[in-house]
Amino acid sequence: MARYILSHFYFLSYFSSMSLLGSKSSIFAMFKSLGLLFLFILFGLFLDSSSMVAITNNAQTYANISMVIGFSVTFYSISKRIREQMIFAVVIAVFGEYLFSIVLGMYTYRLGNVPHYIPLGHALVYVGVLYFSKASSIIKNKSRLEHLFTSFIIVYATFSLILKADIFGFVMTVITLLILRKRPRERLFCLTMYLTVAYLEIIGTSYGCWWWPTTAWDVISFLPSHNPPSGISLFYFALDLGTLWLYKKKHPIVWLRMKKIRKIKKIISQKEGIYRIKNRRAACL
Repeated sequence: MARYILSHFYFLSYFSSMSLLGSKSSIFAMFKSLGLLFLFILFGLFLDSSSMVAITNNAQTYANISMVIGFSVTFYSISKRIREQMIFAVVIAVFGEYLFSIVLGMYTYRLGNVPHYIPLGHALVYVGVLYFSKASSIIKNKSRLEHLFTSFIIVYATFSLILKADIFGFVMTVITLLILRKRPRERLFCLTMYLTVAYLEIIGTSYGCWWWPTTAWDVISFLPSHNPPSGISLFYFALDLGTLWLYKKKHPIVWLRMKKIRKIKKIISQKEGIYRIKNRRAACL
């Protein structure tokens, strides 16, 4: 078991020890961020699965240990700015998990509690998706990836609606896509988060780590839901927005500087686009 848990340490150590933001290969950037994150989710949640429960009574304890190791390795291998965001993400996740799971009964964990690995896991997912969406090779293919991810999401949500009667998940998916139509800067991050959460939810519910009721919040009868609902990432976006909001409040000067830099980059990009158009017209003449 110790060897199994240490394998997660290797995954996260590799994820954190090499910079992927400047990678020229989109495949490499995807593997180093989402690929290793997905592997960690796959093996980490297995430790709290019904299969592990048949072997040991300490399944959730092993999952907690695995997550603490993975969280610690990542935390001490990234920049100070992202570390702060990880802490904010954990704080918001603790509040959100107890509100949605314990108070509102929106979903239920295997032991009826909120496992310690869950809030830490939210922060890891946030960092993994953030690093993926900020990688230079990914940004170069931003438009293509957005179209690809959007198409996949529509197919997935429609499939879940038709075959699983997942009206709740479909409604949340539609709301998500409508919101992202007017938020191009956050679009790739949110679409990636949607897919990551969908994968995480499928793995977690398949393992029996948690489950969702047959209707939205087990209260709204006219919104049937699948286990898991397809568009549940809509609630994850609250954590993402909350994390950034707390960071802005703590570092207002730094945030204003980042906004100015972003405006300058946008102006430069627009001027370069105009310059390229003029060159093309001149070449045609």
